[in-house]
Amino acid sequence: MHTRTIAIAALACAIASPAHAQNTVKRPIRSIVASPPGGPSDVQMRLLAPQMGESLGQTIVVDNRPSSNGVVGAELCAHAPPDGLTICVGNSGTHAINATLYRKLPYDILRDFQPVSMMGTTGLVVAIHPKLPAKTLKEFIAYAQKRPGKTTVGIAGATGQFAGDALWKQLDMQMNNVNFKGSAPTEISLLSGEIDCALLTPLASMQHLKSGRMRALGISSVKRNALIPDLPTLAELGTTGYAFEYWNGIFAPAGTPPAAIAALHKAVVHALGTPQVRDRLTQLGFTAGGEPPAVYSKFVRGEVEKFRRQIIASGVPRL
Repeated sequence: MHTRTIAIAALACAIASPAHAQNTVKRPIRSIVASPPGGPSDVQMRLLAPQMGESLGQTIVVDNRPSSNGVVGAELCAHAPPDGLTICVGNSGTHAINATLYRKLPYDILRDFQPVSMMGTTGLVVAIHPKLPAKTLKEFIAYAQKRPGKTTVGIAGATGQFAGDALWKQLDMQMNNVNFKGSAPTEISLLSGEIDCALLTPLASMQHLKSGRMRALGISSVKRNALIPDLPTLAELGTTGYAFEYWNGIFAPAGTPPAAIAALHKAVVHALGTPQVRDRLTQLGFTAGGEPPAVYSKFVRGEVEKFRRQIIASGVPRL
């Protein structure tokens, strides 16, 4: 009897051990990117993912969910289970401008998300197709003013839309917005000459500026970008009080456990601290972030309020 009892116990342990081992394996983290592959958010997330995964001991899988102004991807993240296994890349459009640009969103930026950390910031290059006769911003203004409503502008997201609409309003230019589901298709359309102009990050425009397939007129940031030091800021070119920075970072669904948020932030800092990530971000024209959740949360709230005031004051039509 005793021998049989020992045998049964041994069998139970043998059966239980694999199940226990399986339960201790960490599941992959899904990172939702609300734009197509190749855009700034996608490139940065894929750059950080291996090092973040190393810190977390988990694989990070990038899930691209492109849509107009990133609404679909942000909504998926907002409504995902807050278990630490879903994060998303939010930016100045999806997680600040959209709050006021849209009359009604399927998510609440301040209620439905927990900011984790900034990834990077950069300015937007006003780029035009070289078929246009304009060589300077002043010449482009004159060109567009002679063709009210006929000069086309590619819209890659809410940041570009608002930054562009505010710029054209100040410069008294009637432009025709053409919406795309992210930076990459906007870039392709400008290269083909399908559209006349776009506001793109240095990442999306740099190689084409060097090859002459795009022409840069100015950059929206407060300071000149180190990658394009000869390109003046739009403020330098006479746009009074005009400055827009594109930023993006990591968000998790509201209610995600504090320990998971802390681990994710630690992973972002680890990734940004590695030479391959830090140097590559610099090469792409971005200033690295890494702010802790409390600081990033305060920043996002400030951006929501800042853009609310600017959108109302500018008279940009709401969607």
